[in-house]
Amino acid sequence: MEINNLLSLDSHILFGIINERLRIECSSVEELVSRYELNEQLLTEKMAMMGYQYDPLSNQYKVK
Repeated sequence: MEINNLLSLDSHILFGIINERLRIECSSVEELVSRYELNEQLLTEKMAMMGYQYDPLSNQYKVK
């Protein structure tokens, strides 16, 4: 699946795709942003605005 303009997607769709990619393809958020050439700060800020933060132990974004 090719993901273009990931950070411009609807927030709920973004959340689902990000956690799916972390679960299936990437072992960390660093790998995710590298693989998809995302700005880590923008991703973190957008997820925080939705009330989510990255949990490295479960390798997914969760409610704060």
